[in-house]
Amino acid sequence: MVKERARILVVGGGYVGMYTALRLQRRLKRELDRGEVEITVVTPDPYMTYQPFLPEAAAGAISPRHVVVPLRRVLDRCRVLIGEATAVDHVKRTATVSTLATEEEGTGGQRLPYDELVLAPGSVSRTLPIPGLADHGIGFKTVEEAIGLRNHVIEQMDIASSTRDPAIRDAALTFVFVGGGFAGVEALGELEDMARYAARYYHNVQPEDMKWILVEASDRILPEVGEEMGRYTVTELRRRNIDVRLHTRLESCADRIAVLSDGARFPTRTVVWTAGVKPHPVLAASDLPRNGRGRLKCTPELSVDGSTHAWAAGDAAAVPDVTAEEPGRECAPNAQHAVRQAKVLADNIVHSLRGEPLETYAHAYAGSVASLGLHKGVAHVYGRKLKGYPAWFMHRAYHLSRVPTFNRKARVLAEWTLAGLFKREIVSLGSLEHPRAEFELAAGGKPSQDPGHNPKGSS
Repeated sequence: MVKERARILVVGGGYVGMYTALRLQRRLKRELDRGEVEITVVTPDPYMTYQPFLPEAAAGAISPRHVVVPLRRVLDRCRVLIGEATAVDHVKRTATVSTLATEEEGTGGQRLPYDELVLAPGSVSRTLPIPGLADHGIGFKTVEEAIGLRNHVIEQMDIASSTRDPAIRDAALTFVFVGGGFAGVEALGELEDMARYAARYYHNVQPEDMKWILVEASDRILPEVGEEMGRYTVTELRRRNIDVRLHTRLESCADRIAVLSDGARFPTRTVVWTAGVKPHPVLAASDLPRNGRGRLKCTPELSVDGSTHAWAAGDAAAVPDVTAEEPGRECAPNAQHAVRQAKVLADNIVHSLRGEPLETYAHAYAGSVASLGLHKGVAHVYGRKLKGYPAWFMHRAYHLSRVPTFNRKARVLAEWTLAGLFKREIVSLGSLEHPRAEFELAAGGKPSQDPGHNPKGSS
């Protein structure tokens, strides 16, 4: 039994937030029934996104509904509050939360008291002050961005097919991806594969008409799969006529012209930014200790260093890697660690409430897998290196085993099975992003002066 009534506040509904709350409601079932424990989850979205499936959702291989997990259904014994935590005062044990209701009321954020705090807000895109990036860049962290990018790519092919202006056609068929990590390489590989397939249905657009450019500032891509597999990935992408530029940075994308540090200039209507992430701003708005990179300093037991009743894991936490040979090394901020950390974190909260000894988080990194499109991939797992179809199959098998809930596993497997029997869907539903635009015009409203506000398109 817990020693006293506890209010547990979980900030974030991603990997760590969802899995921590899920394990807590299982371990504390009797305490929840007796009213001795209360679990509140604060999250900006009512679902958890399984991000490794975003590239396949963008390519149309998986329905976007099946890469998200509804939190209210899974966390049925928790209070799920849709909002954004904007500040944390751990001395007073309160968090300031802004919700849709508080914005409507105009009363400012509401303060939530807590006894135990789990900070797992994840990360946000790390951008640079590049001219034009805020106006023309496209991110790739959410399911909305993935589907928007798919609609955008197909729309650009429609523009290229219908225009008589060579300059517009060339810009529409030029796609620039910035960042050579998992997000950038997998998104590029899947979308290029999808666009190559879609080109067969256009009478005047051929795969060789499209320019796909990957820009990476370092000397290699996919460092997680090792140097050898990284070189293979570069070779494989270039074999598909994808322009991979290492030691190169994006200098500007103003006026829809991508200017690179090597002097190259590409008129383009598509700049996808996947060049890293940074800690969520709520960490800076807290009184908890952080390291030089802005992540919370944590102990191997996943408590915030020097702060009682505060816990963290995932992208927000700098967790010591006790399995590493060199001292001072931290666990990588990836899903492989986040899911396992959530289990230990939840167990340690239960141990703390019951006055029991805490567990130490220890997990040796198993390796990484990456998809480069249909039937193409790379993998470096437990020292073994795979490429091509075996790596792609391992990628699918691993992530199918990791996606939460049996419901989602079955739906994703069914979609993959049907995809092997039928042709790909290549329909753009860009009007989903402006659902009222056409009705506003029909009802006598004035058309938007914004050239990007197209009721039938995404850009």
